[in-house]
Amino acid sequence: MMKARLRFLGTGTSQGIPIIGCRCPKCCSDDPRDKRFRASALVEYGPLTILIDAGPDFRSQMLAAGVRHLDAILLTHNHKDHTGGLDDVRALNYIDRRVVELYCEDMVLNSLKQEYSYAFSEVKYPGAPEWHVHRLTDKPFVIYPDKDAKELVWVHDVGYRYRLADGTMVPTGNALCEAETVDDPDFEGNAHGTGGDGLEIIPIRGFHDQMPVLGFRFGNIAYITDMSSIPESEFAKLKGLDHVTLNTVGYNRHHSHFSLDEALDIADRIGAKHTWLTHLSHTFPKYKEFCADLDDLCRTRNINSVVRPAYDGLVIG
Repeated sequence: MMKARLRFLGTGTSQGIPIIGCRCPKCCSDDPRDKRFRASALVEYGPLTILIDAGPDFRSQMLAAGVRHLDAILLTHNHKDHTGGLDDVRALNYIDRRVVELYCEDMVLNSLKQEYSYAFSEVKYPGAPEWHVHRLTDKPFVIYPDKDAKELVWVHDVGYRYRLADGTMVPTGNALCEAETVDDPDFEGNAHGTGGDGLEIIPIRGFHDQMPVLGFRFGNIAYITDMSSIPESEFAKLKGLDHVTLNTVGYNRHHSHFSLDEALDIADRIGAKHTWLTHLSHTFPKYKEFCADLDDLCRTRNINSVVRPAYDGLVIG
């Protein structure tokens, strides 16, 4: 199975931690592990560098991680704390000279067309973000490194154009396409495609209250956030993991997120070697105290997975 490496860029709720104006012990903590950007992750998977979600902290997260190139951005759903930073891909358009490859479901795409209408206009404002949108379904899909992508060139007072191999400059357009899917019921995270460059990613269906959302499996790591339920059919896709992330916002039951008890039940069922909790609110204790509480809870419940709160900058895999 192809190994992946994941860096948590943000592990907080939609308000982050500290919350504006809050003076609770968690928001006033001097432990850097208690400071949390909005939820996002950077995945290195074979030759690919992939971002999961681009919320309002996207710029700060990219600078902190030293990112200069992305092969793809995957969007879990269309809430603002997961899509609110997409305008800032303009920097990557200019520096990397590539259109950003964006992967999302139709519901998310429709929301983006409203929030970022200027990026989808027939005649674009010069400097608008340049995206190439791949529409996702529930099927496993393939991403390829963009080594053969067309060069993006800035033309003063005109905007971006593609430079073709013969030097011709052509408009970028508003490219939409279906993600390349594979029929692989026994998905094992194997490399596929020409020369083995393309890699399969498996979507994990879940629900954020009644809203359908996606998690993603990259070989030995699965990233799940903003879910309050997972259909029975999806657990077969989560077997044999080294690492899984699960969202939880507090001890009490929540309409659109797992409570801590629910997250621990799911961690026990998935049985990954390590479970990392993300999308954490300031209602949890400070990092060190929370780790001790989780150890006690896992011993009491005989949970074999090592469960820990994730924190911004943590690297797993």
